[in-house]
Amino acid sequence: MSWKTHADAVIVGGGIQGCAIAYNLAKMGMKNVVVLEKNTVSSGSTGRCGAGIRAQWGTEMNCRLGGAALDLFEQLNDELGMDIGLNQCGYLMVAYKESEYERLRQSMVLQNSLGIKTRTVTKEEAYEICPALWAEDAVGFTFHQRDGHADPFLTTFAYQEAAKRLGVVFHKFTECTGITVANGRVTQVATTKGTIDTPVVVDAAGPYSQHVSKMVGIEIPNFSERHEILITEPVEFGVCPPMLMSFSGNYYIQQRPHGSIIGGCSPEGHPEDYENKTTWNFLEHMSKTFTKLLPRTKGIRVVRQWSGMYNMTPDKQPILGQADEVKGFYYSCGFSGHGFMFGPITGQLLAEDILTGKTSIPIDMLHYRRFAKGELILEPAVV
Repeated sequence: MSWKTHADAVIVGGGIQGCAIAYNLAKMGMKNVVVLEKNTVSSGSTGRCGAGIRAQWGTEMNCRLGGAALDLFEQLNDELGMDIGLNQCGYLMVAYKESEYERLRQSMVLQNSLGIKTRTVTKEEAYEICPALWAEDAVGFTFHQRDGHADPFLTTFAYQEAAKRLGVVFHKFTECTGITVANGRVTQVATTKGTIDTPVVVDAAGPYSQHVSKMVGIEIPNFSERHEILITEPVEFGVCPPMLMSFSGNYYIQQRPHGSIIGGCSPEGHPEDYENKTTWNFLEHMSKTFTKLLPRTKGIRVVRQWSGMYNMTPDKQPILGQADEVKGFYYSCGFSGHGFMFGPITGQLLAEDILTGKTSIPIDMLHYRRFAKGELILEPAVV
């Protein structure tokens, strides 16, 4: 592929965010879009994620993003022309404390007011939704049927191929090494393969986003945290069809349609490890969690475990929008583990912002200036 020395926009990062932004920019009429990926598409956090998608959130902003993302996920097969592996067996939220259950119910009221049809379920109903579940120590449950998961590789690849059909150029194994700023505006991107003149750069670099931001002289308070995950051998479907999630229990577990069961939890100590190491402690901890919650999993073999990076912000909310100090430099990062599930809608919103300066869902509150102002958006519904 010939090297372009000029682009209307350069996107740094080939995960779900970068690919969705590129597709939407091209769909909305931008003719010369380039995506830089230092490895291969979906090789970073996107390809290592748990792939859940949900609208059950505790803040209005996230409910709106989650609901809008679900609407898009449900029609992506047709829009992008490829199967994205969507499976909507719902999210079953499990509370072990009365205070936690009350918070889930308060969140449900918010969700219902926004058209998200979350409902409380009895323990008997929870056992019908998840036939292998043991939750005698739980105090309450909420459930939303439209939640579920999609395949991160298929989804991101579908965005890539649709973007390529619209003229987007992808340079893989090409690392961004510097960004030139002149008179307060982005003017050029330097890479391991050459330079590209451009008036727009999007930082969609996932766990490396804070390093890309430093290239234009802006410090953002992001850090990248290693999260581990495991998957079992396939077993008969029906053990755990929904995504089981608990905040006090600190787990998410779901069976994929082909039978394998995937699960993870939040780590202790906020480990930062760009080598994506794995540990025995995690394997032991999650094995105990699996067999307590799903007694039928005793004896099932773990096929593999791996880790990926959550790009965290102080309030576990993303940074979206154009930098104040450098015009033409845009952020789509800091998703704190939820970048895949928000990818379709934030890809659309960033493209709208770049092309028109207006977005169909307001995102001003997600600008990084909120940290200096103390206007954090504290989301309680995070594992």
